Amino acid sequence: MAKTDLLPRNDVHRRIIHLDMDAFYASVELRDHPELAGKAVVVAYDPREHHGHGVITTANYQARKYGVGSAMPAIDAVRLVPANELVFVPPHFEKYHAVSNQVRSVMREVTDLIDPVALDEAYLDVTQNKLGTYSAIALGAYLQRRVYQVTGLTASFGVSYNKILAKMGSEYAKPFGRTIILPEEAVAFLSQQDIATFPGIGKKTQVILRQLGLNTGHDLQQQPVEWFLRRFKKQGYQMAMHAWGIDLRPVLAHRQRKSLGKEQTYNPSLFTQKAALSQLEQQSQRVSEALKRQHLSASCVTLKIRNAKFETMTHQVQLKRHSDDASTIYWAVRGLFLPLTAFWTSGVCLSGVSSSQLAATTYAQID
Repeated sequence: MAKTDLLPRNDVHRRIIHLDMDAFYASVELRDHPELAGKAVVVAYDPREHHGHGVITTANYQARKYGVGSAMPAIDAVRLVPANELVFVPPHFEKYHAVSNQVRSVMREVTDLIDPVALDEAYLDVTQNKLGTYSAIALGAYLQRRVYQVTGLTASFGVSYNKILAKMGSEYAKPFGRTIILPEEAVAFLSQQDIATFPGIGKKTQVILRQLGLNTGHDLQQQPVEWFLRRFKKQGYQMAMHAWGIDLRPVLAHRQRKSLGKEQTYNPSLFTQKAALSQLEQQSQRVSEALKRQHLSASCVTLKIRNAKFETMTHQVQLKRHSDDASTIYWAVRGLFLPLTAFWTSGVCLSGVSSSQLAATTYAQID
């Protein structure tokens, strides 16, 4: 049996763009504060003013040269970057949301098939598009140009026939890069990539693969699908497909919502039960309001907590019946949180409340 016999037939007829803003939050701050040009800009609260606490949301490319990256403790930037270059800028999320909306408007000039991943990136299916017969490459260049005209910021894009290749393409030549991966080039391109560049292969899986001597796409391509299934089950099958350039996921502009939640990071961290419960109560209220706006209710509530060591824990509980009530959600979350004191004693740097197993309120409230 050939290595790929168990894989689905590839589909190469689509044209997908992955557009990704370059160091988004930091770039917005540099645009608005040109006097910071040439500095290593880190978007986070200065840990020297917050008892060593804080998490980096993003860093510009000057800071990344020193090994600074997103989700790192902010204090690490102090250790890694020369003091005369380092600048901390507190995050301004309302501003980033506003710029993201501008970018999304530019995307809609090209297509309505837009699948946002985050504020700073999205997939676009341009197989059919609003600008006519332009190639996907020309459309990507149009998006780059228009985003810069509208926001003053740069973006990178990847073009290929599916999501994973478009995503890897946009990361390949940052910043202000463009990468086109044709169907006949995909397997060769993937063979040259380090496993860390493959979306879906997390750090723990990377460690396992490297211990087995698998460091590149080429190494993955040498393994039969059965090996992936035995080792990694469902995730392994996905890895095998991606290693051969297969990704059949559509770009969905209106995905059915499976969950609805609110979370927040804290700089500095929260150190008392009272402070943490207060935030969880507010998040529960916001989830309740969002459910009501969309005429939904939930039968499952999930608590997410990240401590100052950047360890994350999630717990969930089933409600007795569907509900959109803020008090019901809060007391469910409170019951999950109270036993976790030992986990967050070093501080809570993120908390989140989410609801799932959603149903339309009209029907959910009928006994």
